Amino acid sequence: MSRVIDLKTGRMLLSIKKGYRNWISRFNENFGPETRLSDISLKTLSFLAHDKENGHFYLYDLIMNLEGLGSGFEFNRLCSSKKMVVIDRHLFLLDRIRFECMKRLGWLESYPGEKLKLVELVIGFNEPASELHTKIPVLSHNHPDYERYLSESILNRESFIRRLIPQVLLETQNNRNKL
Repeated sequence: MSRVIDLKTGRMLLSIKKGYRNWISRFNENFGPETRLSDISLKTLSFLAHDKENGHFYLYDLIMNLEGLGSGFEFNRLCSSKKMVVIDRHLFLLDRIRFECMKRLGWLESYPGEKLKLVELVIGFNEPASELHTKIPVLSHNHPDYERYLSESILNRESFIRRLIPQVLLETQNNRNKL
């Protein structure tokens, strides 16, 4: 007997497959609807976190396919408002990727959105993004600057974490060659 597949679900699965097509060939890992940042290798996360060497393309490609905007190759053909949709999601994902790198290095205890699937972060962007932007990553008790982090006001703790981004990029770049 044939299996009945909901058209909306079928279209979404096809978009996910297209969105990860270039990821699979570039990173040689398995990606799918259930993929979380915690499932991705540190080597791949490091590549994406640096947002160089066409790293942004892979995020654009995933976002555009999931949002029904075509392939990442077509980004420059989008109208301004659609480009902003992609760029907003790109920056949001880039933050989560960098936070995941910090967590892997033992710098963070947790960060907002870490339990969500990558697909959920893109497709449900308007719901989780607004809620997640109000939450702050939690610095690890073992981080050398933990006491200084605690002395910061709640409003300045996010800035404190963001000031760690250049360090995490340097650390992951150094480790990427060893991975």
